[in-house]
Parts: sequence; C-alpha cells; structure tokens
Amino acid sequence: MEIETDRLILRRSRLVDVPALFEFLGNPDAMGYTQCDASLRRCRRRVAVHEWHRRHDGYAPWTVVSRADGKIIGWGGLYNDPFDPGWGVEIGYHFHPEAWGRGYATELAIASLVVADHELRLPETSAFAHPDNARSRRVLEKVGFKRERFVETMNRDLFRRVRGGVLAL
Repeated sequence: MEIETDRLILRRSRLVDVPALFEFLGNPDAMGYTQCDASLRRCRRRVAVHEWHRRHDGYAPWTVVSRADGKIIGWGGLYNDPFDPGWGVEIGYHFHPEAWGRGYATELAIASLVVADHELRLPETSAFAHPDNARSRRVLEKVGFKRERFVETMNRDLFRRVRGGVLAL
C-alpha cells in the first residue's frame, strides 16, 4: 500500500533504500532518544525484519519520501515491534535532521492513524517517547495520544490512543 499526503509519499521500504535510511537511522545525533543502528548491516536487518512483518501483518514502517523532490526523508508508521514485542501496534517516526521542524512527523502520524482507524480498525495504538523529547511528545499529543505511564526499563513514556481519538492539527 502506498499513501500520498499533501507533502509525503509513504511506501514500503526496499533494501535499496537502506543507505539513505542509514544516514539518519545510523546517526547518533538524529537518533539521540531512541535506538541507533550501529552499522549499515544492522539497518538493513531492521528494514528487512519489518518488511517481513508487513507481509505477515499487513503493515510496517514506510519509507517516507518528499513529494517535492523525491528524496527519502524519513521512516515510520505502524508496526508491532519485533525487537521488543508485547506492546501492541505502535506508531513510530524517524526523520533526517534536515527534515525536522516541518510538521512531517505529524503528517505521517495522521496518515498512519487513518489506516489504523479505518482500514485496520485497531481498538488502540501505542507509542513511546523519551521524557526529554518534547517534539515527539507534542506530535503524539496533537494527534490524540495520552501519556499513560513511564516505563522504567525503556526509559520512555508510554502513550496510547483509542480508535477515533481526536486528530488535531
């Protein structure tokens, strides 16, 4: 499934995307609040495992492409975390630092939640954000997530959103 928003193309990830994705998924500064891929090989594995889950579950993070210039600027969407299972369907987003501050995470989150609500009919969606990551927390709150609790083992706050929760811009 490919989705187009006003400014983004959300498409399944391909192994050929990995070098562009690794520019930020492997950048410790860009991934300061979450898991950073230590090598191109690890990034390739992350993408491949999630794509296997897409074939199994029907969803996984998308490669995010700018409609304006066709550049890969992000990676995210809905997923069951194969590396830390048990939290249900989550939403996540990671962007190249050059794409930060432009509202792309909110645009991706809204598109993801439309799929969660109307196509997958999920009763709820989860998300995690580091307590110091104010931008990510703000994105989640804007699209209807509520902070549930701090998960000490992850050093992150757990957020949840029930189907049909407000999608505010």
